[in-house]
Amino acid sequence: MADPRFFTNHGPFTLAELAEIGDAELAPGADSAREVRDIAALQEAQAAHLSFLDNTRYLPDLAESAAGACVLARDHAEHAPAGMALLFSAQPYRSYALMARAFYPPDVPVPGVHPTAIVDPAATLAADCRVEAGVVIGAGAELGGGVCIGANTVVGPGVVIGDGTVVGPNASLRSCRVGRRCQIHAGARIGERGFGFALDPAGYIDIPQVGIVAIGDDVEIGANSAIDRGSAHDTVVATGSKIDNLVQIGHNVSVGEGAVITGQAGVAGSSRLGRQAMIGAQAGIAGHLRIGDGAQVAAAAGVMRDVPDGVAVCGAPAVPVKQFFRMQAALMRLARGGKKA
Repeated sequence: MADPRFFTNHGPFTLAELAEIGDAELAPGADSAREVRDIAALQEAQAAHLSFLDNTRYLPDLAESAAGACVLARDHAEHAPAGMALLFSAQPYRSYALMARAFYPPDVPVPGVHPTAIVDPAATLAADCRVEAGVVIGAGAELGGGVCIGANTVVGPGVVIGDGTVVGPNASLRSCRVGRRCQIHAGARIGERGFGFALDPAGYIDIPQVGIVAIGDDVEIGANSAIDRGSAHDTVVATGSKIDNLVQIGHNVSVGEGAVITGQAGVAGSSRLGRQAMIGAQAGIAGHLRIGDGAQVAAAAGVMRDVPDGVAVCGAPAVPVKQFFRMQAALMRLARGGKKA
């Protein structure tokens, strides 16, 4: 249940309204006019709450839940307690997400520039931008309609930020172009110098990093993540990508449309992630590799060679999942002296 000090509830909604919002079907016998006032997890929900079931491991929680309503697959209806109103969906988590967003929609920024913000006269801001305390915006920067810049964030010279993008506090953006409706969370560092230098007996020689970071529309970049600008060409994060907290993306990397990179993962320079590739937490991708469309890299994997389209890999060095488990089974047999379990 959400704390009202931080989140504003836009409910209640009737079951009929929720079914329409979430593309769900109200179970026979349920009162379509019944009101639901909030959302909650199965274990915490009470009679006025909506919950959901998407993972069968939580079926026991469903059976014991006091939730007044639940979104779930039709096949799991028999596990629900008597009196619980059911909303059937072929994709329960998707339906619940749509309903939850109705209760707690994204905040609409109130336009205005805080008096402590420093905005260069050569910057261009749409009339409905919100610029919070301590922000610095450099010359030639362009902020589109409805852009919100959080407190103490720095927007460097020439940076372009598209309509509806929200940048959290204490972030920094330089040498980058950001699309529309993006979410850039607190402390993100976008467009810093890439890690590039030549070896020399007298010391390292830094190589100028003269590319930018080009970010598409509807991209999310997590807190304290870093995306380096390109060296000879741009670092690209394509439309619809999701990047979690504490992720490092090196120079010249290309992240394909709809790709997902989870916490503490790192992608070394010049590697390319395909469309809807998925990178697990703490995975490491070596440089100059291609991770194919729809490929999956398991948590903590170390990827040292290309991954074909649609292939799932795990381990370090990473290998296809089936091969990894065969190797693990062989190691277990060796550990037991060749005896079967």
